[in-house]
Amino acid sequence: MRVLVIGSGLAGLATAIGAHDAGHDVRVVTKAAADAGSTALAQGGIAAAVFPGDSVQRHIDDTLAAGAGLSDAHAVRVLCEEGPAAVRELIRHGVPFDRDASGMARGLEAAHSRPRILHAGGDSTGRAVEDALLAAVRSRGIEVVERAMLVDLRLAGGRAVGARMLIDDDLVDLDADAVVLATGGWGQLYGRTTSPAVATGDGVAAALRAGAAVADLEFTQFHPTALAVEGAPLISEAVRGEGAILVDESGHRFLLDDDPRGELAPRDVVARGVHRAMLRQGGRPVLLDATALGAEFLARRFPGIDRIVREHGFDWAASPIPAAPAAHYAMGGVVVDDLARTGIPGLSAVGEVARTGVHGANRLASNSLLEAAVFAARAVEGLDAPGLAHAGRGAAQPRIETDAPGLDTALAGLLDRRGATSAGRRAAEPRLETDARGLDTALAGLLDRRGAGLLDRRGAGLLDRPFSRSALQALMHEHVGLVRDADGLTAALAQLEAWSADLPSEWVVPAGATPSRPAMPTHSREGFEDRNLLELGLATVRAALARTESVGAHYRSDDEHAAALQPVEEAA
Repeated sequence: MRVLVIGSGLAGLATAIGAHDAGHDVRVVTKAAADAGSTALAQGGIAAAVFPGDSVQRHIDDTLAAGAGLSDAHAVRVLCEEGPAAVRELIRHGVPFDRDASGMARGLEAAHSRPRILHAGGDSTGRAVEDALLAAVRSRGIEVVERAMLVDLRLAGGRAVGARMLIDDDLVDLDADAVVLATGGWGQLYGRTTSPAVATGDGVAAALRAGAAVADLEFTQFHPTALAVEGAPLISEAVRGEGAILVDESGHRFLLDDDPRGELAPRDVVARGVHRAMLRQGGRPVLLDATALGAEFLARRFPGIDRIVREHGFDWAASPIPAAPAAHYAMGGVVVDDLARTGIPGLSAVGEVARTGVHGANRLASNSLLEAAVFAARAVEGLDAPGLAHAGRGAAQPRIETDAPGLDTALAGLLDRRGATSAGRRAAEPRLETDARGLDTALAGLLDRRGAGLLDRRGAGLLDRPFSRSALQALMHEHVGLVRDADGLTAALAQLEAWSADLPSEWVVPAGATPSRPAMPTHSREGFEDRNLLELGLATVRAALARTESVGAHYRSDDEHAAALQPVEEAA
């Protein structure tokens, strides 16, 4: 079988190795250099129940708790039960996990009840994994095509038969018997993100256009501690796991006001706590205080972070450093089953692009690399298996999965902006698939497509602007960020729809370009990326409007049960 793997992080490379070893003819294509994706940037580690005193059940319980009731219990059990074997496979491929006197070193991170995080190179786990798997791919003679961007999936008879790629400014059609998406996330939808420049959601956008189901796009994880400088470099959760604390400008350890776990509460809790503290001090960053750990320990345990911090002029062993949340990870994505199969025969998805159901409303720290490794092995199993029950719908209308009652309550919430209609809703309601354009139709007539009547709210200057990547990122940050409400989401939807209507569908230079209809370079990588980000922005806002209750990383300030964030609204 000819297998086309799109992406070269842990998910893509592990799938390619497994498929090759199973006898398939494998080709890997990747958007930039093979090691330029998110895997190589991962500072944290890989969580697995491989140490004495821990258990698979404890890992399951921690994962389900972090997911805020929306994780798929079966997928979580698969992840945690098969995690130890996935770690052993990485070791077999040469990943040099750190060791101490007791054997493999273990670390503690937020919301884990036991130290179970494996690291490599201190804070360079992702780089160690990437290098080892790339070496394994090349030793097998697997073809790797770099600087090849996914433009669209190719379908025939409702089945995936390849992909259209942009290679050296040329559109090239590649044939395959099976296509595996391993394209990562879409952090570039936000201006402040820990994601690399290549993270523009190419895979999930292409799958959505092809008719695949997506789900949980409303759940974007914001990492609580990115260094508050240009580029938002990540300061790993492991730093707090070793004892660093977060304080406001007065030196107050504010997180303990909200949660007794403090800095080791789940990421969504910590990120909102940081957000609140920043609002109380005029939007200025909070401070990450690692001074108690000492210069020698920081340099030895976190060599990469130590270098980054010092390159930006900070001595974090001597004084606290500025930190603020940044978009970090997408919990949602292309819906797959436990063999990584989508609803389109011949199409699989692995890693951040996929929605396995493992993460629910909030990902547990260091479960992402584990998910990629576990489900890469399962994707290889699924290559010869039949597709899902709803497969074969082909390039039908893009579909978004959302809660069945959500559409009704989203509309009611536009009329009752206090969010009273969301009272009594439960997080785990039956789900249905709905046409992605259905919410637009229901909203039509409630406001014009320019958001008239909503331009006087905060962030008003962000609306009714010509399209640009930076304008899109600013809009998403303001209205679809850590804290959302119906007004902001509706205004964002109106602006995104206006941009979508104005921009050329084929992303070529239009006749008579104007400020509201800018020229887009023909067949440009930037143009295709902007198309993907705009489509994902629309899908994210629709999902966020449909889910009117606050849960996990999706926080609706107009949910009457979300009383914990009232000080933010008053400060705003």
